[in-house]
Amino acid sequence: MTAQRQETLRQTGPLTGFTVGVTAARRAEELATMLRRRGAEVQHGPAIRILPLADDRELFEASRNLADRPVDKVVVTTGIGFRGWLEAAEGWGLAAELARHLSEARLLTRGPKSTGALRAAGFHETWCPDSESNSEILHGLLEEGVRGQRIAVQLHGRRMPEFTEELRAAGAEVIEIPVYRWAAPLDIGPLDGLVDAAVNRRIDALAFTSAPAVTSMLELARHTGRWEGLLTAFREHVVAACVGPVCAQPLREIDVTVTFPERARLGSLVRSLSHSLPQRGEYLRIGGREVELRGQGVLVDGELRPVSPVPMALLRKLAERPGRVVSREELVAALPNGGEEHAVETAIGRLRTALGARRLVQTVVKRGYRLGMDSSEMLGARPPS
Repeated sequence: MTAQRQETLRQTGPLTGFTVGVTAARRAEELATMLRRRGAEVQHGPAIRILPLADDRELFEASRNLADRPVDKVVVTTGIGFRGWLEAAEGWGLAAELARHLSEARLLTRGPKSTGALRAAGFHETWCPDSESNSEILHGLLEEGVRGQRIAVQLHGRRMPEFTEELRAAGAEVIEIPVYRWAAPLDIGPLDGLVDAAVNRRIDALAFTSAPAVTSMLELARHTGRWEGLLTAFREHVVAACVGPVCAQPLREIDVTVTFPERARLGSLVRSLSHSLPQRGEYLRIGGREVELRGQGVLVDGELRPVSPVPMALLRKLAERPGRVVSREELVAALPNGGEEHAVETAIGRLRTALGARRLVQTVVKRGYRLGMDSSEMLGARPPS
């Protein structure tokens, strides 16, 4: 990596020039702030909303079941869910008996957040797997043997048949605790905008913090006829970034490559994106200038030059063969929504203006256009990173 490029990344942030879509319903502003601090533009479209617990009859019945009879083991999957469960039980007058049975049971937590919530309520976990995964908890339970045991499983926004049915098949009585439920957002406009931005290459990454959010976006794309377009976007130019493996599962099931950190934290998710997105940038030396194509903009000698989608599409086409002439016909074919040669000429003019240096894109009379590179630059490559 050149010294100038290192200084550029230090000053502007690793996500400068990239746009990230945030789908979170909770802690969305916290995530957006961390992304912006690293230079990203952020587009928010909540994919889900959390329904209130107070009127949840199923949770009430499950809580009363546990308050009435002892339970052998309790699996706690989320901190917010466990806290909400105790608050709801307090409102129903079940807190004391529920707490007594919880204190006598073996308590298994999925990760630090659920462990923290448990301890804050005065309980102590028996085991928390290093992987922070439900699958490791399930494997541990089945290895120990669960026949004849009563096991409560706190759900995390959706059913967990792959977990609960395995326990039942092994002979356990399973009480499912639906501590909160997801539903589609009341206003789907912002989420629809994220899908549209992904399909039309106006966004570079989509960040997910829950599996239901992934499912909600996929369902919207399917119902609005953009399923194939969204899949193509994920497979070609949009980074699918999830907070952890549970969140990533719906995408992995449809063969979408997902990036997620080793530890399921918002900060780790942002660091993961800060590593993966810059690797997709395309570095060139043009006319003695350092030029880096990023998702929605170009760095020219370290300065961000925003470029709108149509000129950017032509710049990407020119960069496929740096320094070589690209015909007007090829550039017409590269226009996002089609067009004619006049549209190419207009877009090239806008591109030159956006880059702030007309000589970066040269006209080759009667042939087309090329990036203004000399022979030594044409032989050069992306600097080592």
